[in-house]
Amino acid sequence: MSKRKKKFSCGHRGYGQICHQCAAEQSEKEKKKNRKIEWEASFAHDPIDLSALPKKVVLKARTIINGLQNHKNYRDFHGKRLRHDRFIISIPVTRNYRLICRDYGNFVNPEAVVSHEDYNVCKPGG
Repeated sequence: MSKRKKKFSCGHRGYGQICHQCAAEQSEKEKKKNRKIEWEASFAHDPIDLSALPKKVVLKARTIINGLQNHKNYRDFHGKRLRHDRFIISIPVTRNYRLICRDYGNFVNPEAVVSHEDYNVCKPGG
């Protein structure tokens, strides 16, 4: 006697009690949802708001911020002081984004990540 494939309510055919194709799709959706929740929760630990930025920019900005918090020099990240206000430091995150920091003498405090367009239009930190 040979087993016949049965048709599940979803329209797929197979053996067993459940449709394994639909179960795998559901499992993948749950994993994706959990990754999104974890990603959104990770913004609570950032000293500045990075939630509106692309993922690549967020990851690079976090690397730079962690380096600054571990007392690395801003010049290690190719940062430069601005001419109009020497206490403001601009650190390139990517080609299109800059991390604006303020120098307090014994530490550098990150204030914002701005797009290169916004950075060029107004004087940051002013």
